[in-house]
Parts: sequence; structure tokens; C-alpha cells
Amino acid sequence: MDARATPLSGRLTADRRTLLLAAGATALARAVPAAAQSRPAPEPGARERRKLAFDWRFALGHASDPDRDFDFGRNQRTYAKAGTELATAVAADFDDSAWSRVQVPHDWAIDLPFTPSPAPPPDGEEDPRAAHGFKPLGREYPDTSVGWYRLPVDIPAEMAGRRLSLEFDGAFRDVVVFLNGFIVHEHEGGYTPFSVDITDFATPGQINQLAVRVDASLGEGWFYEGAGLYRHVWLTAVDPLHVPQWGVTVRARPSGAGARAELMVDVANASAERRVCEVVCTIKAPDGTAVAEARAPLTLGAWDAGKATLAAAWDAAPLWSVETPRQHTLVTEIVADGQVVDRVETRFGVRTAQFDAKRGFLLNGQPLKLLGACCHQDHAGVGAAVPDRLQVWRIEQLKAMGCNAYRASHNPPTPELLDACDRLGMLVINETRRMSSDAAALNELAILVRRDRNRPSVIAWSIGNEEQAIQGTARGAAIARTMKRLVNRLDPTRPVTAAKDQAFGEGISPVVDILGFNYRTPQMEPYHARFPDQPILGSETGSTVSTRGEYVRDDARHIVPAYDREHPWWASTAEDWWTLAAERPYIAGGFIWTGFDYRGEPTPFNRWPSVASYFGAMDSCGFPKDNYWYYRAWWRPEPLLHLFPHWNWAGREGEAIDVWVHSNLDRVELFLNGRSQGAKDVARNRHLEWAVPFAPGVLEARGWKDGRLVSRVRRETAGPAARIELTADRVRLSADGEDVAMVTARALDARGRPAPLADDRVVFEIDGPARVIGVGNGNPVSHEPDRASSRQLFNGLAQAIVQTDRRPGPIRLTARAEGLRAATLELDSGGRFRTTRQ
Repeated sequence: MDARATPLSGRLTADRRTLLLAAGATALARAVPAAAQSRPAPEPGARERRKLAFDWRFALGHASDPDRDFDFGRNQRTYAKAGTELATAVAADFDDSAWSRVQVPHDWAIDLPFTPSPAPPPDGEEDPRAAHGFKPLGREYPDTSVGWYRLPVDIPAEMAGRRLSLEFDGAFRDVVVFLNGFIVHEHEGGYTPFSVDITDFATPGQINQLAVRVDASLGEGWFYEGAGLYRHVWLTAVDPLHVPQWGVTVRARPSGAGARAELMVDVANASAERRVCEVVCTIKAPDGTAVAEARAPLTLGAWDAGKATLAAAWDAAPLWSVETPRQHTLVTEIVADGQVVDRVETRFGVRTAQFDAKRGFLLNGQPLKLLGACCHQDHAGVGAAVPDRLQVWRIEQLKAMGCNAYRASHNPPTPELLDACDRLGMLVINETRRMSSDAAALNELAILVRRDRNRPSVIAWSIGNEEQAIQGTARGAAIARTMKRLVNRLDPTRPVTAAKDQAFGEGISPVVDILGFNYRTPQMEPYHARFPDQPILGSETGSTVSTRGEYVRDDARHIVPAYDREHPWWASTAEDWWTLAAERPYIAGGFIWTGFDYRGEPTPFNRWPSVASYFGAMDSCGFPKDNYWYYRAWWRPEPLLHLFPHWNWAGREGEAIDVWVHSNLDRVELFLNGRSQGAKDVARNRHLEWAVPFAPGVLEARGWKDGRLVSRVRRETAGPAARIELTADRVRLSADGEDVAMVTARALDARGRPAPLADDRVVFEIDGPARVIGVGNGNPVSHEPDRASSRQLFNGLAQAIVQTDRRPGPIRLTARAEGLRAATLELDSGGRFRTTRQ
């Protein structure tokens, strides 16, 4: 045992029966003496991880012959001989010059045309193809459900002698990976990351030909899921003596003003030599200061694995919370023969998270209502291949609405989304895709827990969602117990939950630690009376359906008004569920369905021409609907006054228009053209409404707080659209080829007022080191292409996503529409700053 560490246990053992399980060593250190902070610098051959994002080639369909899969060129239909090229597309000399050049993450499904069913169902019945957004994917579309990717990978000569891996964060859905003509891996499952050891197949110092076949014929969900390499791919090189993927576990907890942490480090020796090493763990505070260190020796035999278990304590530990998401960093180093041969950094937070049957959810000992949103992983313009910065932007929009919690529905999210939640202070219920205890499903669950168990944002593991066949049965309970045992073994610090929509109290109900109610909000109170010792939450709530900027139902056009009134039979309005949950402390909170509109599942119509959902508090571009402001009023403390609808109702003069206000003020008075329409007191968690005969002019709401007039909001009758306005979430970008700016195009009239009914087609032109990678407008009935240079405004708005190149410089985006004055937006990548101008 290292003399610089205080031992908790001096015993060190290694279990040589398996590469996955090993006993370990334990060590503790409280502070970091100056002498202990110095250590050898990493060798040049230590861990390296490169993102494989650029210069991919892509072909939709089978690589050569649409009638055959692997029988290309050589009539080789079996796996009889290793290295036999089963498809000409995997050969180094295959000519892929006619293939498209793409950047990964990549979703080929967004480029497919919207395709109605060949035989539409009878009137009044749902179209089964609506759930996936009417994209031609599936076994009935073999030519558009398979795609091939090729990438020449330059593996430097200095990587020789190291273990080489390809890490896929996810691909949809069934994948065959080839390297240098060899099949190196086959994977099934669209949301589970996987790693491929390519050491035996790679040739350092040369170009290595990577080919990936992706088959999206089978879906996993009942919503749009995308297709292809829609998450990041990495090349990783490590020393034979290294920490395997997700091999570091941190279990930190507050201790007085400081913290204590249990640290577990897996170490693999992928060599034929016995290795003696030291595991060195250094904890850094959020400001980067080293505050604790622990060390443990470890000896591994050839092709063996072991585990070091250490402990550390430090005196001052800022807590992670939703308001101040301060993260610590654990630096793990493997030192052998006086050199650092591997180094891994792990972010974590010091906090407590507890679900209590009477007090709800508590963060750091204080009750905190979960103000959550369920979200799928797609966005207008890019589909399921969401750029990292866009992941951050979407979390920022939810935070702005007042959300403090996110439910990953209904599959493991991307690591980058969880990075954003960790950094921005968004709590997460992390959900596996499939509720089952078969080997494949348990493996997917294990990977999810091992990948994300260090994240401070993750507060619970969800093992199922609305599993109608088993959620109320004894078989379902048995499956849930098996899944829960696995979770508890891998992470005993977080509870297990599941989302149910029926059979409450039966089947899996008593198995899970927290019971999630999907929509059946009125059943929560009687359930709590029957089972007062089980925490509960609203795992899916609300489900108001609405179309942004529309206020009259029109079934022929598939339009749903944006008042908080309409919802499916199984759900409720935003106001109904929230008033119940807000007033009952034992309800831990709820997750609205959904934060954003998403592709597919176009309730309430569920048939052509609707291709996207209507559930979101925001549309598919992230533009707020009116329900967004209801939640904003009651989920954030800042004073708010939101007035709707717009005031453009030509032809309806004298007709009563429903006027609503969402506000957290004390009292609101409504005026039309300066004449009072009456004042009303605001009831907590409720809205206000008036019926106002339409007359062109100015509709104004005035809000009072503590007897003072604090806010005025106006809706004016606008003239026809006269010009375009462009705004961006940020104007300074990174020239890394991946950063994005979210650009809003808005129609204004001649006096600069929003034109709420404008539907002009806007053409985006870009000059400089950037490109428009996607466009959208939030219209769930639009069949326009996402990857395009133009988009029709929908109720006055459209969105363009601008992505940088890998060279710095000024960027100019111009938006033009026939008959309207154009707008120009100036951005900058690489450090120079330019202001926007119109």
C-alpha cells in the first residue's frame, strides 16, 4: 500500500476467471500535499480519442445491387472465410466518388420524401404509418431503409502497440462494421452505444478503410427515429494497460461543508506481460483546484483485469444544484514504470437526491418540485442527427420556460444532451428503450447505467413505459425485479421507476421505488391514500394539442387551436394537471408531454397529411406556443404577462374573440383601443379569459403586482408583411465545423410589427465559411424538405440552422422573400465579432 495513502483495507486481490470482475484495493486521502500533486507527465503514447466527423461518403440503398445484400462482386454469400470481401463497398479501391459527402452525425431519413400510405385507412381510422412521420422506412421500402458509409481513416504510425477501438455513440438501427475488408462487429439496437476493438485489423501508419452498413428496416419506437450514423463515432487509442470504457465510478456525497467519495476504477491489461501499476485519483474542485488525492497499487497478470477501490475526502465542496450546477472532476491516472500510461477525466457533482413519499423530491435536503418535460430526440431541419450545440440550445429553451427536469423518452439520450443537463442544471430521468429481462435488453440497460451513473443530473432510472402487456401482471413484476436487481448492482445510489398508464397497484407497481403516472393524474390522490409509503410522480402529464399561432379549429387543414383546451381522451390540459400536482407535496412533480413537437405520432389526426405531433409546449423549431407561457408563468418566479391571440381577424368584425392571459401577477385589466374590457384577479396556477368583440386596433393587457402597475403587453392589428427580420441565438461561433447558430426569420409589417399570418417563402443565402444545414417552420402539416435553402413562413416564423466550416471568418446570411425587404445577419466564426443588422 502506498505510504501516501491512508488504507481502509490493505488487501488486494485479482479475480482471473473473468475480464469484467475483479477484487480491488482501497485507499483514502483527505488533502493533497504539494509533493503529492506532482507526478510523471503522460507519455506521448497515452490515451487519445478522435472524433470521426468529417469526410464520410454515403450511399442510400444497397451498395451495388438492390437485389442482394452481401453478395457483391464475389458471390460470397456466407461468413465462411475471414477477410473475404462480402461487398465491393468495403474494398479500399471501391470507387465511392459518386457517393454523397456527409458529416456524422447524419440522419438520412430526413432527406426522404414524405410518402402517404398506398392504401389510406377509412375515414376516422388512424394510419399506422403516421406514427413514424410518413417516411418510407421499413421492410416494405428496402431501397430507402439501408445505407452505406465509407471513411478512409488515417491511423498514425505512433499508435502501433496500443489498443485501438471504434466507439459508436449510437446508430439506427442494425449495423455491420467493416475495417480493411474484415467484418469487425455487428450490432443491433438503435440507441445503445457500442465499442469495437480493431487492434488486430488496423494498420497504423496507413490509411485504413472503414465501411459501415446500417439497416433501418426495423423500428424500435412508435415515433420518428431517424436512420444512419446519427450519433458520434470515435477512434480511441489506449495503452494495453488502461481504464476500459466507462470504467470509472464516483459515488460522492456531502459531508459537512465538504464531501466524501468512493472511487472504483476498472483496469485492463491487454498484453501478454504481467503489469504492476498504481492507480492515482485526483479530485479537482469546480474552479480546477486539486482538493483530494487517493492512490492504490494494482498488479495484473497477462490478459487480466482488476479493480481498485479508493476513497477520498475534502473539506470544502460546492454542491451541484439546478441553480448552481457546479461540477467536480476526477482525474484518474494509471502509472506504470514511472510513466502515466492512461488518463481519464470524469465529471461528477456533489449532491443528494431523494424521493420521499410525503415530501416529494428533495435535492440537497430541500423539497424541489420536478418541473419536467418529456422529449424525443429530433429537431426541425436535422432530424435525429442533432448537433451538439443544438442539444445545448434545446435545454436552454426548456430552462427558459421554467423546466428543471428532463425525461428521456423513450430511449437513452445522446451523451452530449446529458453533458448539457449536467452543465446547465437540468435533472434527468434516464430511460432504457426496452422493458425486458432477456440478455440483449439487460445488456442495453447495463450499458445505460454504466455510461451515465456518474452524472449529477441523473436522479432515477426508468425501466419501462406503458408496457400494456405486462405492466399489471406477475410476469411484468418478475421482469421488473430482474431489471431492478441489475440496476441496484451497478448503481445502488439511485432509485428505479417505471411509467404506467393502467393497473396502478398491480404488477410492477410495488416493485419499482417510484411509480410514474402517465396522464392518469386523478388517480394519483387515491393511489397515495392506498400506498402512502411509495413516492409518485407524473411521468407524462398534460398533452394539450395545439398548433402554434392558430386559434380556430380546422379539421380539413389539420389545425388545432392554441388555447389550453384540447387534448386526447387519456390526457388533460396543462392547467388541470398542474393545479393538482402543484398543491400536493407528495407528488414529486411531473413531465409534460412534450417539451417540443416531434416528428411522427401526429395526434389528434393520426393520418395524412399530418406528419408531426401537436403536443409540444414549443413547436418542432423551438418556437413557443401559448402553453409555453402558462408554464413560464408558474414555473419561474419572474413577473410574467402573456396575452393572446394575435389581433388580425379581418372579416370577423364584431364577433367575440376568446382572449386569454397567462400571468403570475396579482391583477390584470384588458383594454381594446383604450377602452377597458374589465379587470380580473389572477388565481394561482390558473389563466384569465375574456370574450372581446373584434375591432381592428390595439389589444392591451396591464398587470399589477402589490398594487403597482408593472407590465403592459400589446397585440396590434398588423398590416401585410413588408420585410424580414433575422435574429440569432449567438453571433460568435467556433470554426470547428460543428458549431451552429439558431436563426429566426420573422415577418414584420411596414411599421415593424409582427405579421402573425405571413406565409411567404423565405430563401436563405449564405456567404462565408458556413452553410445552412436545415430549415423548419413548426408546421406539423408541412411536407417541405428539411435540408434546403428555403422555407415557407408559418404564421410569421421560420428557422434556419447555420453550421460553421473548419475555417474562421465572417459569415453573412441573407433572407429574401418576394415582395418583402430582405434582411442580413452577420455572424463570425473564429473570434472576430460582428453585430447584426437589418
